[in-house]
Amino acid sequence: MADIKKFMYVNRKAPYGTIYAWESLEVVLIGAAFDQDVSLAFIDDGVFQLVKDQDTAAAGFKNFSPTYAALGDYDITKVYVEKESLEARGLSLEDLQHLVWEDEDEDYAEKDSIRLVSRAELAKVMADQDVLFNF
Repeated sequence: MADIKKFMYVNRKAPYGTIYAWESLEVVLIGAAFDQDVSLAFIDDGVFQLVKDQDTAAAGFKNFSPTYAALGDYDITKVYVEKESLEARGLSLEDLQHLVWEDEDEDYAEKDSIRLVSRAELAKVMADQDVLFNF
């Protein structure tokens, strides 16, 4: 059997105004359904995708952000958020959705999915991936 490859989906775009964020989320969920080792990175305006309590009514877009809460159900437990991107946009970890997964090995204890990392730390994580998809 072949080794499982590591796939990282890099999200750089704001959640609305283009199709990139929605397409990324769809591809991530499909990949995870096929047992890929999936992780996500949110950098630049991509950090806005994870902001909690989004109200898209005035913009006329469907709010798909609640779908991120399902990532843990697909065993997607590695969600990297670049600290510098958050800070440059006046955001902090508290402004983001609380994403969790359940650890079966620890009696289904809920664990945080979001990992706040520096730009340098994220570069190391990216270098360890087999495939990078940029959105």
